[in-house]
Amino acid sequence: MTMSSKESTGFVPAIRLISNPDGSCAFEKGKMPTLTHIGINVFWVSNQTEEWEKNTHAAPRKQYVVTIKGKVRFKVTDGSTFVIEPGIILLAEDTEGAGHSWDLTEGNEWIRLYIPMGEDADDFFISDDGIY
Repeated sequence: MTMSSKESTGFVPAIRLISNPDGSCAFEKGKMPTLTHIGINVFWVSNQTEEWEKNTHAAPRKQYVVTIKGKVRFKVTDGSTFVIEPGIILLAEDTEGAGHSWDLTEGNEWIRLYIPMGEDADDFFISDDGIY
């Protein structure tokens, strides 16, 4: 049985990276409903980090990034930052323009699960009404 976002019984914190029309990258804080089928059919886990990944880059595809272990600070074009850690979903939707950068804030390992979003799929993100 799947539930729609209107039937959800709760939410988890989420942050969405977005590409702006001027080529800059920004982020929105918000949430995602729990117990909602997101319609994916592939995912992979990574604990490897290439140095280029820490440099400014756009997301290779729209995807959810679920941190299993680690604490990571992301930075967008205007220098604003936010922290992702287990329990916060990252929606990497900044597929064009300058993109984002990140760095570990604790430890030396970031274990994460990548879940690509389907073409034209709803990301189920609910904004807290603020772009940073």
